[in-house]
Amino acid sequence: MERPFSTVAVIGLGTMGAGVAVAVARSGRRVIGVEANGDSAARALARIAETTAHDVERGRITAEERGALLARITVGDRLDAAAAADLVIEEVPEQLELKREIFAELDRICPPETVLATGTTALSVTRIAAATARPERVLGLHFFNPVPVMKLVEVVRTVLTAPPVAEAAAAFARDLGKEPVAAGDRAGFVVNGLLFAYLNQAAAMFESKYATREDIDAAMRLGCGLPMGPLALLDLIGIDTARTVLEAMYEQSKDRLHAPAPILGQLVSAGLLGRKTGRGFYTYEAPGSAKVVPGTGGAAAGRPAGREVRSIGVCGSGTMATGIVEVFAKAGYGVLLAARSQEKADRAKAQLAKSLERSVAKGRLTGEQRDAALALVTPTGAYTDLAEADLVVEAVAEDLAVKRELFATLDKICRPGAVLATTTSSLPVISCAAATSRPQDVIGMHFFNPAPAMKLVEVVSTVLTAPDVTATVLDLCTKVRKHPVECGDRAGFIVNALLFPYLNDAVRMLQEHYATVDDIDTAMKLGCGYPMGPFELLDVVGLDVSLTIEQVLHQEFREPGLAAAPLLEHLVAAGCLGRKTGRGFRDHARR
Repeated sequence: MERPFSTVAVIGLGTMGAGVAVAVARSGRRVIGVEANGDSAARALARIAETTAHDVERGRITAEERGALLARITVGDRLDAAAAADLVIEEVPEQLELKREIFAELDRICPPETVLATGTTALSVTRIAAATARPERVLGLHFFNPVPVMKLVEVVRTVLTAPPVAEAAAAFARDLGKEPVAAGDRAGFVVNGLLFAYLNQAAAMFESKYATREDIDAAMRLGCGLPMGPLALLDLIGIDTARTVLEAMYEQSKDRLHAPAPILGQLVSAGLLGRKTGRGFYTYEAPGSAKVVPGTGGAAAGRPAGREVRSIGVCGSGTMATGIVEVFAKAGYGVLLAARSQEKADRAKAQLAKSLERSVAKGRLTGEQRDAALALVTPTGAYTDLAEADLVVEAVAEDLAVKRELFATLDKICRPGAVLATTTSSLPVISCAAATSRPQDVIGMHFFNPAPAMKLVEVVSTVLTAPDVTATVLDLCTKVRKHPVECGDRAGFIVNALLFPYLNDAVRMLQEHYATVDDIDTAMKLGCGYPMGPFELLDVVGLDVSLTIEQVLHQEFREPGLAAAPLLEHLVAAGCLGRKTGRGFRDHARR
């Protein structure tokens, strides 16, 4: 098969355009670069020369390959040079009228068979194509920055794009060593359509003073395995760029969750655009620097001393309860493992022993450390044994009635001043606290599964939680080598409140036949560096669990955009719950 597009013109050689030019030239194609004027052209050539020199230093290409690559790139300031190209890729700033002017001129200059592509991240490809007399030969090619590293290219077709043109563009992307994903022409396409709604909610969460910027970012990195927290990512992308994308998304969807959070507009008005200006959500050492200047003071400065914790009780005998017991025992705390019967408690300790043995086999623990941890755990089938514990953690079924009954029991048993914690991931902590006569002593400690491996704990204070109780739990988390983040008692806390609307948006995208399960998963993994795509994650979490959390979020915030996608409800009703039933968004029984 003949390679598509032997000569490619790139209009606009900023960071993105220069990256595209290098990627195309590296594939053996001739590249015609076009800049606004002679000075800009000279700077673009210098940028390309510098980038490729770094590639040689890092061993990505040889000096000979660099020389051949540079020989295939010419850069000038005349748009009519693009007439010699088979494919023109536009990478100028995100201004619709500017792009339309360029496309109208390209339409006049280029032969009828030339394909015209826009690199827009959010603007309407259809409206750009309408500036030409060849909309069937116009499409979007959305590369991701940095182009040499990022494997994803969104191939965006309009209702008028000819199928052979989209197929040729996808083949071209594959020939560059990229993974093309098909997308229709709607604001944000696949990746930004899912990513920016999530970033916007994180900005609104920070603006409401629900959690600190550091805690929001740490929660999403440690709780979801994301490469960057949302606020740090907004600073990297550029707050002005993010606002532009969100405005385009809102104009099309009219979904209030896409309306840019007011803080984004305020930062843009103040000229605080993120890393490129040296300040955004964070302050950086200099414009363009990635190094954050540490904040002064902090929440810990005025925090009271915590209560002493020497002995700990954990109520429950499931996976989460056993994992939490392991965390405390490995840190040297005596733990009472309390279950509804002695048999259940003994079984839970046996599971703990197996987990510790696996750690020994993997070289994470010595035999002596395993034995020491096991010796600190006492299984009991009587909650009355928790009478003298300094802290009791509830890790029973995610059922409010069950939890309230247990907290009422603990209220009668536990000594005055004992801290009572719930591990709920979605239920109101205050409802557990209200079942006691000491709501000031009740707090949320949301561990993530598997508790021994996951570093994050969301520390959830209610309106009645005493400050020294919060201090006690924050200090304890640090002592057991976990990373605590503070938040208030509202649905989803930090992680689920940001994660599940993103997953729900992915289901809606699939439901609307905008993209396939595989393309959406591929796009988010390659475009954002996520460890799992949204449908992979939904099948692992469980569609029933996901639906429940979506419903809790919608009930709490009453935001129409948070209503569970009907497709998710239908799959749950059909018993397709993900990996645990063998079928969810994918058929796991056949794998």
